[in-house]
Amino acid sequence: MEERGRLDRGDGVELAWISQPGLGPTVVFLPGFRSDMQGEKATYLAAFCRERKVAFLRFDYSGHGASDGQFVEGSIGRWAEDALAVIDHRTEGSLVLVGSSMGGWIALLAAVRRPERLAGLLGIAAAPDFTEALMWQAMTPTQQTSLLAEGSLAVESTYEPPLVITRLLIEEGRRHLLLGGPIPISCPVRLLHGQRDHDVPWETALLTAERIAGEDVRVTLIKDGEHRLSRPQDLALLSSTLADLLGPDRG
Repeated sequence: MEERGRLDRGDGVELAWISQPGLGPTVVFLPGFRSDMQGEKATYLAAFCRERKVAFLRFDYSGHGASDGQFVEGSIGRWAEDALAVIDHRTEGSLVLVGSSMGGWIALLAAVRRPERLAGLLGIAAAPDFTEALMWQAMTPTQQTSLLAEGSLAVESTYEPPLVITRLLIEEGRRHLLLGGPIPISCPVRLLHGQRDHDVPWETALLTAERIAGEDVRVTLIKDGEHRLSRPQDLALLSSTLADLLGPDRG
């Protein structure tokens, strides 16, 4: 049976979460940028874990979904701290982190911070370093100058509403870049990525796999897959990959 609640992260901002009891390791879903715990992949995994009596946790970062806070005041480090706060408060024992898009970056950061608890990590179109590689470096010099001077920049987005990129998001994100060197993660890692992903290049998955220190790392490329990877066949691949990470007793 689901339990819902809110966690004060210590500054009056409450983070919304939903958990399901079950056997470990606990599966934790980390949503993407401007996404939330009510998305299709999150609810699909909730049902998958419920059927198998596996513990499951999902939540919203500050400024997202049902959580408090303003989106434009958020940053990668702030959202990573949100994730760790909810994980530490609502789970015990080993974890399998499942991160979608930005959630894949947050999952990697959490895995580095809590290595002793990680039983596995699954990235869905994982987007480490996207604030630098896919935002800042994609801007024109004029846009970069405007962002630095004004503190924010509104840009057209594939998804509604238009995206507001803040100077805080870019500059704070640089403190958490991972792809420039080894990523000290040794647990099993699985990365799923569509080759028709127009938001995060599929080559990101290959570079991420190369940077992860552990040897048990597998990349699955879906030739006709797009960024969301939410079609029935994508969800079936997601659940079978998660089942493999959980092992024969849980999957």
